[in-house]
Amino acid sequence: MDLRAELLKSIWYAFTALDVEKSGKVSKSQLKVLSHNLYTVLCIPHDPVALEEHFRDDDDGPVSSQGYMPYLNKYILDKVEEGAFVKENFDQLCWTLTAKKNYKPDRNGNSIVSHQDAFKLWCLFNFLSEDKYPLVMVPDEVEYLLKKICTAMNVELNSCEMDDYLSQETQGQGGLTVWQFLDMVNSGRFLRGIEQEAVSMAVEEVYQEVIEDGYLWKKGQLRRNWSERWFTLKPSVLSYYMSEERKEKKGSIALDKHCCVEVLPDRDGKRCMFCVKTSSRTYEMSASDTRQRQEWTLAIQTAIRLQAEGKKSLHKDLKQKRREQREQREQRKAAKEEETQRLKQLQEEKERKLQELELLKEAQRQAEILLQEEEQRRRQQHEEMQRTLEIQLREAEQARASMQAEMVLKEAEAERQRKRILELEDMQERLQEALQQEVKARQDEESVRYAQARLLAEEEEKLKQLMKLKEEQEEYIIKTQREKQVLKQEMENKNKCLEEAQKQLEEVRVNRQRVDQDVMAAQRKLRQASTNVKHWNVQMNRLMHPIGPGDKRTNVSGGGFTGYQPLLSRRDSSLK
Repeated sequence: MDLRAELLKSIWYAFTALDVEKSGKVSKSQLKVLSHNLYTVLCIPHDPVALEEHFRDDDDGPVSSQGYMPYLNKYILDKVEEGAFVKENFDQLCWTLTAKKNYKPDRNGNSIVSHQDAFKLWCLFNFLSEDKYPLVMVPDEVEYLLKKICTAMNVELNSCEMDDYLSQETQGQGGLTVWQFLDMVNSGRFLRGIEQEAVSMAVEEVYQEVIEDGYLWKKGQLRRNWSERWFTLKPSVLSYYMSEERKEKKGSIALDKHCCVEVLPDRDGKRCMFCVKTSSRTYEMSASDTRQRQEWTLAIQTAIRLQAEGKKSLHKDLKQKRREQREQREQRKAAKEEETQRLKQLQEEKERKLQELELLKEAQRQAEILLQEEEQRRRQQHEEMQRTLEIQLREAEQARASMQAEMVLKEAEAERQRKRILELEDMQERLQEALQQEVKARQDEESVRYAQARLLAEEEEKLKQLMKLKEEQEEYIIKTQREKQVLKQEMENKNKCLEEAQKQLEEVRVNRQRVDQDVMAAQRKLRQASTNVKHWNVQMNRLMHPIGPGDKRTNVSGGGFTGYQPLLSRRDSSLK
């Protein structure tokens, strides 16, 4: 059972205590107060904005447990840290709310347990109860807890009387509620003649054993003096406080698989001593008596073992084992009942089959009688049938003679029919041969027509290709004429540029004669102009001998472009 499940059990009692009308719902104002108190005892920072936002008064109706659980999980239980709060204060808050409504001790003061002892029994009940709501404690756990209390008082529990009581009280609900349990303890039915003080001490002892805390004397490390401290044992740590209120924590001892517990001899005026050795330090402690020392050493050793095994608590582990044993007993009981039921069914089936067998035997006797009667009746029918057959046989002999005469006539007629059939078969064969010749002639005609259609299709396809080649030739002619015009325009532009360059050269020559200072510049311009002239000459030479666009496609089209080469020669001559 984890911390969340333990807290939910106590909160469930507080919530049901606030449900005055027993409708499963609680008013929002009461839930606000409950949430605020839970923040306080669980040492969680209070978030009034989230509280007001969740319980906004847009709906005046009360809230069910399902409606309260999202807020409880998100803003309270998810923020709880184990060891950051005093569990007993939390339980005390929930007990105060639920006991005020549900716990009803004897008003005359004849109750066996005090109010504080009832609180501890309530805590023990929550620890041992099943994780199902409403919370109940199964009879085995009730008997286990009462035996623990009786053992602490050196009293033997009357198991037979306990079984009778539990079988009556738990019928239909699977166990006792906490209020039934407290009423049973207060009634004195199983604790007759025992004083309240003895019961209180026994309850305290069992409570400390299960909750795993109590007072011990501890020796200091620096001053080496002895101080009484309140120790709380968890699977992974042994914490000690100034007092049982656990407001001031003095320290803690981390427990792991490397720790060990040893019993020490009495010294320094202290008795019942033992020590806890860790990897870094040895802690010396003293119990009040030998029994308490044995319980503490055993509990710490068990905690170390459980820590190494990844478990949480000895009593939780024992509770889980008892639960598994109960489940195994229930499974065996169910299997036994199932086996008994199966045997009962088999017995009923056997009796039914015996009855069926008797019925079958009677039916067989009746069948034999009927069979004999049927056999006699069949024999009589057979004799009558035999006489009838003899009469029919004589009539058949007479009919046979007449039929033989008819058969002779029929055979003659059949011979004539056979000859006629042979003639018809011969005629059918000749007709079949003529039909085959006609079919073959039609097949030859179809093949000739198919070949003629294929040749027509090929001729049409070649005609289309020829037209396409002609169109391509015309497009190339048009394209070549356009290129010729473009080249002619470029040549005219180049000639104009050349004339301008010659004019500039003339101007340079005139300037050379006029200005001696610019001779070198004129020479550079002249050289540059000469270079430009050579460049343009090269360009013009290239333009005078262009590559024809159709030259590369001569081999592609085959004979389709035979008239294109003279056109190119005329174009070259015109360019020259």
